[in-house]
Amino acid sequence: MSIKNSVCIITGASSGIGRSLAFEMARRGAKLSLAARSADKLNELKNALQTQYQAEILVVPTDVSNETQCENLINKTLEAFERIDILINNAGISMRALFVDVQLKVLRQLMDVNFWGTVYCTKYALPSIIKTRGSIVGVTSIAGFHGLPARSGYSASKFAIHGFLETIRIENLKNGVHVLIAAPGFTSSNVRKSALTADGTPQGESPRNEARMMTSEQVARKIANGIRFRRRNIILSLKGKISVLFQRVLPIMLDRLFYNAMAKEPDSPIKNK
Repeated sequence: MSIKNSVCIITGASSGIGRSLAFEMARRGAKLSLAARSADKLNELKNALQTQYQAEILVVPTDVSNETQCENLINKTLEAFERIDILINNAGISMRALFVDVQLKVLRQLMDVNFWGTVYCTKYALPSIIKTRGSIVGVTSIAGFHGLPARSGYSASKFAIHGFLETIRIENLKNGVHVLIAAPGFTSSNVRKSALTADGTPQGESPRNEARMMTSEQVARKIANGIRFRRRNIILSLKGKISVLFQRVLPIMLDRLFYNAMAKEPDSPIKNK
């Protein structure tokens, strides 16, 4: 698939992987519709992209947990560009708390943003994407293949996205719609700083060593290549690929590995449990 001159929607575009995707897709010549909650951050990104790449940019402030705002995002994009070729469902939040301790409102918020945001945007974009034989992308996680301790709501939302997008792929086998599930491992971005704790407040500083992680720019390049070559699934780290293999053949061992790895995090909620 040619990315040049394609019309691409990116949710969660104001920071992290979403921001890097905006730069990568603009570098490849796409016309962009950028969505996030912060209008100021989106406009700053728009100015940077237009300065560097002279890209055609539409900014649509959007809370993806709100169905009406997602419908508005799609309608505004169609008004501006008359078609949609690529939808990248990137917006998402994380969490860090044991299920026994977490308030249920936190899990609802995870599902509203991560899962329902993907559902809403895909629902309203799909008719146009069928016409263009375009791509729907879900930026998910290894947590969508095997549950992560202290991330129950996050894992549940990513499993749900996997099942949803796989179904969309099958239903549209004869329509030429491409569905890509992209699963980064731990990525150096602000998603962990804003991860929700047991009572729903952001955790602040990341407990993990960011220097040893993939950068958001590396993730964005791999996702863009996955769109270009119409890949089905991409797992974006060696540890992730090993985890998915172990999930199939050594699931009990993987449970223990994940438990021990998360227990070693600074201030881990599962330490000494």
